[in-house]
Amino acid sequence: MNRLVAAERALRSAAPHQVVDALRDVLCSQYAARDVEFLMADYGLAVLQPVADSPQVADPLPVHGSPAGRAFGAQEPFTEELGGGLRRVHLPVTVRGDRLGVLSVTVPSAAASGEPLAELGELARSLGHEVVVAERDTDLFVRARRRDRLTLAAEMQWQLLPARSCSGPQYALGAQLEPAYAVFGDNFDWSVSADRLILYVTNGMGEGIEASLLTNLGLNALRNARRAGIPLADQAALADQAIYAHYRGAAYLSVLLLDLELSTGRLQVVDAGSPRMLRVRDRSVTPVPFEQQLPLGMFEETDYIPQEFALRPGDRLVFVSDGVYGVAAPGGEEYGERALNRAITSAGLLPAPEVPAAVLRQLTGHRGRPEPDDDALVVCVDWFGKQPPP
Repeated sequence: MNRLVAAERALRSAAPHQVVDALRDVLCSQYAARDVEFLMADYGLAVLQPVADSPQVADPLPVHGSPAGRAFGAQEPFTEELGGGLRRVHLPVTVRGDRLGVLSVTVPSAAASGEPLAELGELARSLGHEVVVAERDTDLFVRARRRDRLTLAAEMQWQLLPARSCSGPQYALGAQLEPAYAVFGDNFDWSVSADRLILYVTNGMGEGIEASLLTNLGLNALRNARRAGIPLADQAALADQAIYAHYRGAAYLSVLLLDLELSTGRLQVVDAGSPRMLRVRDRSVTPVPFEQQLPLGMFEETDYIPQEFALRPGDRLVFVSDGVYGVAAPGGEEYGERALNRAITSAGLLPAPEVPAAVLRQLTGHRGRPEPDDDALVVCVDWFGKQPPP
C-alpha cells in the first residue's frame, strides 16, 4: 500500500474529533513532516485559526498579509523557505469550491516539490472532505471558525447556510454576511443539480431572535417546496402561505428567488420584495430592474409571477441587501448606487468567492466604523456558459 492511500485510509477511519491528529501522524511518519497545522477561516473571513482541542493554542493568522493567507486567497500552494533544508508548504483546503482553510506542513525541501507536493495537495483535499463529514458529530471545527462568541441569532443563521462558496464547470458562487458574529435576519441558500442552480437571497425583517426565527421559517418553507420539485413561483407561494399562517401579516420576509439553467443561461426570477441585483457585463455594472412583488407572508394567498432573463457567458451577478446600499457615512450620505458600482468594479478581477468580502471591506471604509447598524449581505454568481466535454 503506498503512503498516499495509507494516509487517506487513516483519515477515513479516524474518529471525527481526531481527523487532524490522524493526518498529522501519517504526515510525520510517511512524509517526514516536522510540523502540521490545520487553520480554518473564521466567520468574518478575516483570520485563519488553528484547529485544536484547547482554545488559543496559537495566534490566528490574517487572511490578508500572511503566507497561509496567500494560499487561501489564491487557492494555490504557497511555499516558505525556512533554511536548514526545510520548507513550510501552505495548501488550500477546499471542498467543491467551499474554502474551508489551509493545511500548513513543514517538510524537508525534497518533499515540497514535484510528486510529493502533489500528494500533499491531494491530502489537503481529502482533509476537506473528511472535515465536512466529521462536522456532523463534533464541534471541534465549528469552534475553530469562531474568533468571538456568536449571538444566539447569529448561531441560528449560520446553521441555516449551505456554505459560503461553491463552484462547478459552468458557475462559481460566493456569499458573505456582516456582522458575521451578530447577524440576525439576512441569509442565503442555494442548491445545485445537473442542470440548475437555484438561489435564494433573503433580506430579513426585524432584529435579534425574532428576525432569525422568521428567516428560519421562510427558508425552510422554501426548501421544503423546492425539494418536492415544485416550480420557482409556487415555491414562493407556499412559503408565503407558511409565513402568513404563523404571523398573520405582522411579519414578512423579502426574498429574491432565482433559477438558473446552467447549460443555457436562462434565468427565472421571482422578486418578493427583494434585495437588489446588479449585472456585470464587459466590466460595466448595470442594475437589473424587476417587477417587484409582495414580500412573503404580507398577505394571504399571494400569487407570484416569474420573470425571465438571458445571461451571456462571462456575466457576473451581484446581489446586495439594504444593509449595503442603505448604509450611511458619518456625514450622513448613503453608500448608494455609485459607490456600490465602484466597489463591484474594483473587485472585477477577483473570483466570485472573494467578491463579497471585498465589497464589504469597501462598505466598512464608507461607514467609518467596524460594526454596522444593520445586516449586510453580498452574494456573487459567475456564469461561464456551457463547457465542452472533457
